[in-house]
Parts: sequence; structure tokens; C-alpha cells
Amino acid sequence: MTVAHRSRLDPEVFALPVDRLRAGYYSDAYFNYTKSVLEHGDMHTSVLMQVFQKHAGAVLGGMDEAIAILRLCSGRFENGAAGAGGSTATGVWHPGWQDLTVCALFDGDRLEPWETVMTIEGDYSLFAHLETVYLGVLSRRTLVATNVRRVVDAAAGKSILFFPARFDHYRVQTGDGYAAHVAGAIGVSTDAQASWWGGKGMGTVPHGLIAACGGDTVAATRRFADLYYPEVNVVALVDFDNDCVGTSLACARALGERLWGVRLDTSETMVDTSLWHSMGQFRPNGVCPELVRAVRQALDAEGFHGVKIVVSGGFDAGKIAAFEAAGVPADAYGVGSSLLRGETDFTADVVLVEGRPCAKEGRRHRPNARLAQVF
Repeated sequence: MTVAHRSRLDPEVFALPVDRLRAGYYSDAYFNYTKSVLEHGDMHTSVLMQVFQKHAGAVLGGMDEAIAILRLCSGRFENGAAGAGGSTATGVWHPGWQDLTVCALFDGDRLEPWETVMTIEGDYSLFAHLETVYLGVLSRRTLVATNVRRVVDAAAGKSILFFPARFDHYRVQTGDGYAAHVAGAIGVSTDAQASWWGGKGMGTVPHGLIAACGGDTVAATRRFADLYYPEVNVVALVDFDNDCVGTSLACARALGERLWGVRLDTSETMVDTSLWHSMGQFRPNGVCPELVRAVRQALDAEGFHGVKIVVSGGFDAGKIAAFEAAGVPADAYGVGSSLLRGETDFTADVVLVEGRPCAKEGRRHRPNARLAQVF
């Protein structure tokens, strides 16, 4: 596999807190102590650090960010005073990137268990303090990318909308959004999530706007369209009155060609009124296949064939796969908190010292021909 032609994001994109990263502020104390011991002893041991994760089916995220951390924050302070946790927090900074050889896979690459995703070779004292940070970045972004790729695959070509911003701290949005993007998500909900590739956040008419319009979904959607159509796809959220069929038809009749789609987001504790008289042969609560079919049939019966149906609320790869296997006529899936769950921990080991094997028991050098050198 040839990867040399692929590009990486510029380090400046990440707006890293460079001074604090260099000083070890975000690093486990024992890595700062290690760096201080090496520097105090004037030890410039050349090592090869090997980074990997153990889980099958992972999709790599955060690599460009990890490389940016190494590029901008490897090095040493001279004539500095020891900072918290053994870090050297002051003095003249001498960059170390030019003295390191870094080889890595690319964001979006599928990973095999135990596959080496990055190697860092050079004077260990230059980058010992950064292990906590680059492993954390890789673990977080790979978690998001892996989960997004799973739902993208399950959706079989239909759009995935990345909607977990409200379920986590706002400061993770930028990197998570980019991880979702490289994994195949078609849309994100905040400008921060889209910022690293120059996109914009997207979304539907929310429940709050409908409430502010007196609970009138048609009025809220019309006001939204008056302001944003045609620059924004107008998508009406149609479960406010727990009547997705009736509300979808009302919005379609009122807005005509300005209505791009409707979004079904019925709570798992509710049964839509359109299903009340047909229960008994299926599980009717939430956004179930029968509700989607009922909305599609109603729209088509009145000639609104072009109005798309977006479904959301409790969707993950398994639920999407079940919808697709059953031929449910959903056009796009909004996925939220399930994209933030799981495990994709990364580990780093010194496996070569001065070119010779020197790893802890159970670990060994695992060369990977897929790695591309970072210049």
C-alpha cells in the first residue's frame, strides 16, 4: 500500500497550548520525572518508541494532531527551573523535532490489532514528556473515528449526521468533528466540529424554536426557512406533538419545495399517535421502522416524494444495520452519544535502544511497511 502521496493537516490548525505542553503541564508526572533525570544526567539515549492499539476494526484518528504535538513540543529547556511533576517549565527552549525520525499511518486508516501506527526514533529526552498527550489524542480520536466508521458502514451509503456535541465537553468538539469527518460522517452539528476542514455546522429546526413559536412546528419551520432557505437545507423536527405523520404532512403542505426533509426523533418512552391503532405485531415505541414507513407512505401519497426522512434517537451501528436489513425508507441517520462509547486505548513502548532490541517482556519491535515518514 502506497501512502506517501497523502497529505496531513498543518500543525497550526490545532491551536495547541504549546508552552504548557512543552513544560509537561498535561503529562503524567512520571514522564516529566523521566525527562528531568535524562537531562540532569546528560543522557541522550537513542530509542525507538513504538505506538499501537489492540482492538480489531479500529479506524485511526488523531494522528495529525499527535504529530503536531511532537513537531511543536519536542525538545528541551536550557537553564530552566524544574516545574511541577519534574517538568522543566522555564528557560530557553531548544526544539527537538529536527533530531527525531517519525513514521506514521494516516487518519482514517483501518487498523489491525497490535499494528504499529507510529514510531518515534531519536534522543528520548527530547520527547519523553509527551507520551501522555499523544496517546490520549490517539485514543480519543480513534474512538470517535472507529464508531463513526461502523455506523457509516451500517448505513450502506446513506448519510450519517454526527450529533454528539451536547453529550460531552465543548473543548473536544474540534478534534472529534475531524475524526468523524475522516471516518465518513457527512455532516456535523457545530462550526467547531467542522473547523479543521473549513466546513460549517448543520442542523434541523429544534424543539426549542418550536416551543418559542407556541408549539407550532409549521410556524417554526416557516420562520426558519424565511431566514435560511436556500443556503441551508430546511429540515423540520416533527415529533413535538407526537404525530410525526400529521406534522410531516402539515410542514410539506406549508413549505412546498423549501422543505428538504423531516426528522423523526420520538422518545423511546413514547408511541407516536399514528401507530396507536396498529399495535400488537411490533414494538411501537420510539423511532421504529413502522413509524418511518408510515411517514414515507403519507408523504408519497400526497406527492411529496422529494421530502427526505432523517431519523435520530438511540441509533448506533446495530440499530442502523437492522433498519437497512429491513428496508426501512430512512434517508439519513442522526447519531449521538453512542459515538462516544467504547475502548480504543493506545500504548507506547521503547522497543529499541541504540538500535538494539530492548523492550519489556511480552513486547517486541513490530515493523510496519505501511508507515510513512513524516518530514
